[in-house]
Amino acid sequence: MDTLALRVGLAALFLAVLIVVVTVVLAMAGRTGPARALADIDRLYAPGGPREGATLTDRAMRPIQRLLMTIGRGLTPRQADAWSRRWLDHAGNPPNWPPERIRETQGLGLVALGVFGGLLGLGLGFRGGSFSILALLIGALLGGVAGLWLPYVVLLHVAQKRQEEMRTRLPDALDMLTLSVEAGLAFDAAMAQVAYGTPGALAGEMGRALQEMQMGKRRAEAMRGLADRTTVPELKTVAIAIVQATELGIPIAQVLREQAQTMRVRRRQHAEEKARKVPVKVLFPLIFCLLPALFIVIVGPGILRLMDTLLR
Repeated sequence: MDTLALRVGLAALFLAVLIVVVTVVLAMAGRTGPARALADIDRLYAPGGPREGATLTDRAMRPIQRLLMTIGRGLTPRQADAWSRRWLDHAGNPPNWPPERIRETQGLGLVALGVFGGLLGLGLGFRGGSFSILALLIGALLGGVAGLWLPYVVLLHVAQKRQEEMRTRLPDALDMLTLSVEAGLAFDAAMAQVAYGTPGALAGEMGRALQEMQMGKRRAEAMRGLADRTTVPELKTVAIAIVQATELGIPIAQVLREQAQTMRVRRRQHAEEKARKVPVKVLFPLIFCLLPALFIVIVGPGILRLMDTLLR
């Protein structure tokens, strides 16, 4: 009876912590779009006090957000700041993922998963009516570490997925860029055709480079910035080739045509490489999932008949 009451109490405590965590997350993600942009502007020009028109929920959650941000910043190495900013560039700088939000999520994950890990370790370490403090500490430590670094894992996954999309769209975008330049358009106009006429992350990066050139940045600097914001080797090669053609006075159309042909060859080689990896990837599911089921279906009836004959 005491064990049942203890388990019910632990379940109720975990449910209360979960409700608090969900409430904090919803309050942190409450404003998006234009309202969030206006709030950021207000916070920039009036960082000290509460902004005009702020709701009671915003004023109540602001100390919690600061506390979570302080916890995340204090437990994260300084090198992680540069790493997170670089991978935020690779992820396209999502509007809902500023560095401050990552710090808040780190602190929230540390507290939430730390409590959950502690409760889980407490439940697993409960034996014979006594508690295991070691299991509680180990569970809380593992949960806290997982919650602290989980936002970086999510950021890395989003950035790698976006870079893979850019790799996939690069040959088609480069063909379109080459055709536009050879048709008589200037390089900036050709980039505008690719940026505003095609979807995807690559179009967004080209649009950003085009806006930088329109704001007065040199083409070489804009293309170097484009190369720095990506991890795709092919896109880096194209950007560096355009920079060298611009600085040496080589016709852009010729350079783009050579790069387009190279991209088509690399795309075919990349597809062949993926096709060669398929048998190795299929091998493990085949051995551990499909073959046991086939053995049960094919050999099972024979084994049952043999056992029935031997028993008789």
